[in-house]
Amino acid sequence: MAVEKTLPGASAGRTVLVTGGAGYIGSHAVLQLLLAGFRAVVIDNLNNSSELAVRRVAALAGDHSRNLSFHKIDLRDKGALEMVFASTRFEAVIHFAGLKAVGESVQKPLLYYDNNVIGTINLLEVMSVHGCKKLVFSSSAAVYGSPKNSPCTENFPLTPNNPYGKTKLVVEDICRDIYRSDPEWKIILLRYFNPVGAHPSGYLGEDPRGIPNNLMPYVQQVAVGRRPALTVLGNDYATRDGTGVRDYIHVVDLADGHIAALQKLFENSSIGCEAYNLGTGRGTSVLEIVKAFEKASGKKIPLIFGERRPGDAEILFSETTKAERELNWKAKYGIEEMCRDQWNWASKNPYGYGSPDSIKQNGHQTNGSADSSKQNGHRTNGSTVSPKRNGHHAYGSADSPKRNGHCVFGSSDLKPNGNGHLR
Repeated sequence: MAVEKTLPGASAGRTVLVTGGAGYIGSHAVLQLLLAGFRAVVIDNLNNSSELAVRRVAALAGDHSRNLSFHKIDLRDKGALEMVFASTRFEAVIHFAGLKAVGESVQKPLLYYDNNVIGTINLLEVMSVHGCKKLVFSSSAAVYGSPKNSPCTENFPLTPNNPYGKTKLVVEDICRDIYRSDPEWKIILLRYFNPVGAHPSGYLGEDPRGIPNNLMPYVQQVAVGRRPALTVLGNDYATRDGTGVRDYIHVVDLADGHIAALQKLFENSSIGCEAYNLGTGRGTSVLEIVKAFEKASGKKIPLIFGERRPGDAEILFSETTKAERELNWKAKYGIEEMCRDQWNWASKNPYGYGSPDSIKQNGHQTNGSADSSKQNGHRTNGSTVSPKRNGHHAYGSADSPKRNGHCVFGSSDLKPNGNGHLR
């Protein structure tokens, strides 16, 4: 199932730290990193992700899984972060970790600034101390706010209109200031639009907790019977069918964009701090997405039309010429492939990384497998919890060997069950 695409010279056994590597986009990027020949160390606090995703990455990576390890760490725990850097020499960092729900950010702005900004400052300080000055930062098209025109270029005004987007812009500004103060830094800021789809195997995908904030996971939950209908927020826009138009990009294309950015950091000695849009450059309406998903799944998606959501732009899609020219990257997949892979994931994993019984624990969806047990009053993620090391747990499957105080995955850590599904 693993597709070899080693990058001679660019990867050559280099070790990369991936923050938020158990999340939706992060897990796909980690898999692509491994297949490209890199060593990947994942850190994640698992608040909105599942360790099972990392274990599935290990299985999909085959023999490359020996180059994968994982720490359960929150970036706000600077001491734990210091220990990871002290034990491993990193040549670059890909930084995904952060909260990302726009609505929640409006309700809990301090939480978002604490997690997304303070956590990043800790990361940058520790990187600097240990001489690791190559960074790919997971930014967002949210930094553009609601521009009046599309396609949106990297030179558009940066006017985010919610705390989530503002935290992304604050981190971008910090990165630009760091580079100005110390030109040894090489930083690429990736502003991506609307990630959808899943790994073609159907074993990695998006598994949001609670009510999905984005269109595609909501559509898939309707398709598998977890929700009765999709509420379309506004059908009176000045678009071809009255619904909002966005730039949807396959998560595998997005992961490949991070590999391309990483290559750029290693190959270009004068990159400085540069921003790139990652999208398809094409706009697709809500109703067009629904129609394509119905075709891919064979399921009818009942619709309810509601009021517009304040602040939503009518049309927002990317201009990607800069990434195509300077990163040698271009999105390959269309809406049909995105919906096909999304349905493949949903049909194999109707409850994401969880089970029907684990969807609600204390009012929140958990991400454990069906046999997850409780540890210290909280449900764990389907694995045996290793003893604490230096104040935090090292997580992995029971038979994962431990090296240098952290969990190392092997392809034997995860096997198909009787139905051919990974467990």
